[in-house]
Amino acid sequence: MKESSNPLSGSRIGMFGKGGSGKSTITVLLAKVLAKQGYDVCVLDADSTNVGLHQAFGVDEPPEPLVDYFGGMVFSGGAVTCPVDDPTLLADAEIAIEELPSRFVRRSREGVWLLAAGKMGGRGPGAGCDGPMAKIARDIRLHFKHEECVTLLDFKAGFEDSARGVLVGLDQAVVVVDPTSAAVQMAINMSELVERIQKGDLPATAHLEHPDLVAAARSLYSQARIQHVLVVLNRVEPNSSRHLIDQLAQRDLHPVAQIRLDPSISESWLMGERLETQQAQKEVQDLVIALEGRCQTTGHGVLEVPVHPAFTY
Repeated sequence: MKESSNPLSGSRIGMFGKGGSGKSTITVLLAKVLAKQGYDVCVLDADSTNVGLHQAFGVDEPPEPLVDYFGGMVFSGGAVTCPVDDPTLLADAEIAIEELPSRFVRRSREGVWLLAAGKMGGRGPGAGCDGPMAKIARDIRLHFKHEECVTLLDFKAGFEDSARGVLVGLDQAVVVVDPTSAAVQMAINMSELVERIQKGDLPATAHLEHPDLVAAARSLYSQARIQHVLVVLNRVEPNSSRHLIDQLAQRDLHPVAQIRLDPSISESWLMGERLETQQAQKEVQDLVIALEGRCQTTGHGVLEVPVHPAFTY
């Protein structure tokens, strides 16, 4: 496979945030900027409940769910298990995009490749939890036949997927913080969790009865490669920007980028339209610089960067 000169090629970057923080918006903007800079970009929609990501990319129909490609959910008699109950790796999870049946992948006009782990909607009563989608997101490795890509994974809102172990398969995590105290707390929780993983803390295994499953869970965490947690402020105005920066700084967290409040973005999501905003894409460039920089980390696993100044208008 040809090596790329782009520093993020081959990286897996997870996008996290509380509900409504705008993590999917940042995912779309980041994917567009990376594609414009010459990266081959794959986006995995790993959110089992939210819909509309394909519309934000200007794609008419969403890709079919990869959970079906891998044989269906265990709760319906399929092959894909929940990573909490069965931490073993998903079989045949390294995939060349060109070899996927076309129904499982879509491409935006910018050249971004879009895939989806699966949605819970429509699977009927008693379908089980969405753990199998988290396992796909944890284990899948996407690339092209002759070159690497950067994979962005848009996770479900909240902390649940992080607790299921998806962090162990990521290189970097981005936490999107909107002007709420809950979003600040989630960034704190994420940085603390990554710190514990980097220090070698092992996962809870008391519920696993078979020693092989315990060994599999511990092996995954001991080999975790997560390097950084980066914080991005979203939908901020001058006052909220300053307050968030101050609150995060108390825990040694420093935003690497800020996206201003832009009503047109909310309108695009409301109408199910392609997300187009030049100003926000310029602001996301700061995130690209931070991701590429791979600056020295602190003991919290948080990117060491100068304090990002509050916006002025």
